[in-house]
Amino acid sequence: MPRPFRFGVNMLTIESGPTWREKCRRAESLGYDVVLAPDHLGMPAPFPALIAAAEVTERPRLGTFVLNAGFWNPALLAREVATTDLLTDGRLELGLGTGYVRAEHDKAGLPWGTPGERVDHLTRTVEELDRLLGDPEHGPKPAQQPRPPLLIGGNGPRMLRLAARHADIVALTGGRPAPGKPEGTLELLAPEALDATLAGYHRAAADRPAPAELNILVQQVRVTDDRRAVAREIAGHGIGVDEEQALHVPTFLFGTVAQMAEQLREHRERYGFSYITVLDPSMEAFAPVMEELKGS
Repeated sequence: MPRPFRFGVNMLTIESGPTWREKCRRAESLGYDVVLAPDHLGMPAPFPALIAAAEVTERPRLGTFVLNAGFWNPALLAREVATTDLLTDGRLELGLGTGYVRAEHDKAGLPWGTPGERVDHLTRTVEELDRLLGDPEHGPKPAQQPRPPLLIGGNGPRMLRLAARHADIVALTGGRPAPGKPEGTLELLAPEALDATLAGYHRAAADRPAPAELNILVQQVRVTDDRRAVAREIAGHGIGVDEEQALHVPTFLFGTVAQMAEQLREHRERYGFSYITVLDPSMEAFAPVMEELKGS
């Protein structure tokens, strides 16, 4: 039996308290299972945003998508996680990644480091969170024991091995650093490259007692009667895929509602993606697709 679908929306903007709360209520009314907050400078601070979301919703889980580990000290992060989990009545899902935008670290006056150093810091953070939140003497204690569910986002071999050891949810970005372009610029993984990435993850996760939930971030949702035209447009941006590949990448979703629902069923069958995240500009456009897939 395939894992049932679950749907999240990543809230990128905040204009005011009332508009934030209304947007979170709207996400719940549309049927989203998870309300998410990113961790980028210029976007909402994740923990207070999620606490505010909890105060005006009842059903959705609340997640970070994903915390930039380089912004956080593990001991201080453990306190934030435990407090937020308590104040959201145990609805928190903790998403962590290495971060990929050097300019944000420079602006914040924080070290950037090599890719290996960033993975090392994330590994220490995950291990320390497990140790601290699992310590009976740690205060405050999260509502979920021993800790909230952990999502790890990334694509590289070390990241996949880390996720295989520790993550309840593994988020694939479907992208990689674009060669010859400014740091932080991503290009899409072609379907065949994503197959290889997932094969590497499954090898690393072969000894897990239970499989992790697999997540994919859909960058854009487009309602159209002409999928080929949209694929041609995507390929024309020079972001790593040709027209034929663009028809099948799971990071873009386009077509009629029925076609997009069928794409997600195909992606679940091929890649294992059952937890689908969209960005808040696509929140309304994606809602009929969720309705089409309800209960499947």
